[in-house]
Amino acid sequence: MRISGGTARGIPLLVPKGDAVRPATDGLRQAVFSSLAARVPGARFLDLFAGSGAYGLEALSRGAASGIFIEKNAKAAGCLRHNLAAVCKSLGRGLDNMEIRQADALTAPLDADGAAPGLVFIDPPYEIITELALRLFARLDDLLAAQPDALVVFEMPGELTLTPPGWICLKRLGKGARQPTVCFFRKS
Repeated sequence: MRISGGTARGIPLLVPKGDAVRPATDGLRQAVFSSLAARVPGARFLDLFAGSGAYGLEALSRGAASGIFIEKNAKAAGCLRHNLAAVCKSLGRGLDNMEIRQADALTAPLDADGAAPGLVFIDPPYEIITELALRLFARLDDLLAAQPDALVVFEMPGELTLTPPGWICLKRLGKGARQPTVCFFRKS
């Protein structure tokens, strides 16, 4: 698995052994970032259930200015630290404006210095999406109140459809009931 575009393109990403993390595929990330295009440079992002950090690191490689990664699993957070250092080295920048929080995405503080992100990446374990989605979107309602144009990029299995109150799905990428898909949500 590698960074698929931007200045750090080709940098390999470490992923913890076992099935604790299901990284976003290179192809799906390429499709997501092709759709996001001009929204990424200079953006502030939040990467929930970050795992290896693939979504946030891809954003960083493509010009995002700052971000917060939240990952509960200690092994995944260790890989994420390594990956962030490798991508930042490739970009010729320090780790300033980047933060990794080893915490639960449903309870961790989601903001930094009171500034809301313009992009939120969510890639949770598929088996817990239905039980956490409404609570997660409720938390994002508060966080993104000052950022009405913020996009939530939510990876989920193709057979699942989410309709959180107060949010609209602008676009869905991916095909097939048993394949990963990504939905772009914005507050309605």
